[in-house]
Amino acid sequence: MRAVLQRVTQASCTVDGDITGQIETGFLVLLGIEDADTNEDLDWLAQKIVGMRVFGDENGMMNKALADVNGDILLISQFTLFASTKKGNRPGFTRAARPDIAIPLYEKMIEKLSTLMGKKIQTGIFGADMKIALVNDGPVTILIDSKNKE
Repeated sequence: MRAVLQRVTQASCTVDGDITGQIETGFLVLLGIEDADTNEDLDWLAQKIVGMRVFGDENGMMNKALADVNGDILLISQFTLFASTKKGNRPGFTRAARPDIAIPLYEKMIEKLSTLMGKKIQTGIFGADMKIALVNDGPVTILIDSKNKE
């Protein structure tokens, strides 16, 4: 499971002209799921996302987590995080999980993050043509891969 965390001052997802999720201070999280992912990957990654200390403290140091700044999460499914670009110029997506595997894990991630945060997680719509708008704060962008825990 892969996640790209972008620290934002605002982010939103629009599908067919309707806003499906929007936040102010927090993380826009792009989530990629592969067939090999398990609930263990999900739990580990959710803890990492919620605990990531990249928000400024009173000294301007990246030392605060989402809860410390009353931040929110906008979670977007993004199968292209598992693109293979080794051959040619057209990426392959064979490592990305099929919807029958990815959708339940995506929904579990929403539930897990909501439980850890103690509030609703904003989302896109799985498989939809989503338009994402954001103001990256910093910019701060972090890549986390559950297969690289050590």
